[in-house]
Amino acid sequence: MSAPAGPLAERVRQRLDAQTKPRGALGRLEALALQLALALEDERARLQAPQLVVFAADHGIAAQGVSAYPPEVTAQMVRNMLDGGAAVSVLARQHGLALTVVDCGVAHDFAPRPGLVVAKACRGSADSTQGPALTPAQCSAAMAHGAALVRGLPGNVLLLGEMGIGNTSAAALLMERLTGLPLALCVGRGTGVDDAGLARKQAVLQRALARHANVSEPRAVLAALGGAEIATMVGAVLEAAAARRVVVVDGFITTAAVAVAAALDAQVLARCVFAHASAESGHARWLAVLGVRPLLDLGLRLGEGSGAALAWPLVESAARLLAEMATFDAAGVSTEVAGRVA
Repeated sequence: MSAPAGPLAERVRQRLDAQTKPRGALGRLEALALQLALALEDERARLQAPQLVVFAADHGIAAQGVSAYPPEVTAQMVRNMLDGGAAVSVLARQHGLALTVVDCGVAHDFAPRPGLVVAKACRGSADSTQGPALTPAQCSAAMAHGAALVRGLPGNVLLLGEMGIGNTSAAALLMERLTGLPLALCVGRGTGVDDAGLARKQAVLQRALARHANVSEPRAVLAALGGAEIATMVGAVLEAAAARRVVVVDGFITTAAVAVAAALDAQVLARCVFAHASAESGHARWLAVLGVRPLLDLGLRLGEGSGAALAWPLVESAARLLAEMATFDAAGVSTEVAGRVA
């Protein structure tokens, strides 16, 4: 991606260069600080009330045996997150992140409880090998739910997470259609299917693609091949970007939502920080197609927003260094460079 230009970018670069360090000594944190400042349109990149949101839904394509786990695990994991026992729950507590779980389309009705938002577009998507995963109305409703959710959240940072058995299949389908890469380069093991399971998954997804061979417009692709949590995330990302919020992107499925949003609005990517490169095989390729570089590469393939939570301290550090680190002038530190080689 080309270097950002404009008066704000120049002021931020001048501040970074004037701070008490050798020029460029903070490496990629300086580029991240600049991105945050530009995304927020704030020279000091002040981050406020970060919100970690997990979008959950069931997928009809799971009935085709594309996952190592049964569909009922989606609802069980939602309860685990709300009970505080999931990895994302632990990380949210550790890093002081407000955690919200959104029922976008789980095939289960949850009792009201703190931390849960019910915004169902459907009770599980349909099987995309048989027809569209979502009707146009369901897809539009999901996107509207995502936008409304973000409007109701405080702060200026949205960290994305997801939960849904079968959603790596939906993400792989979206990747194939949006990037044009061969399906084999988009499909991974998801929840850990074995070789036979991976071959079955590829065959199932090939049938879904053939069923929707003539679909290419981004919204239509999202409805045909995606899922309710992905569509809700698309709406949330579009709203967050329009409201000048920073979006911290987790892994493969959240990248799918961001890629659809970016296809609808090219300005989205400038506000997105990509947390990590997932071990899901298509993710690194998709990041390369998008022209973005993730902060971490830890071999994660959990989802839930776990990678976004782990990357949060780096995001916060970049912003605080920009806002709080002294300049040479303010600190009374000499900028003179010795005229000798050590």
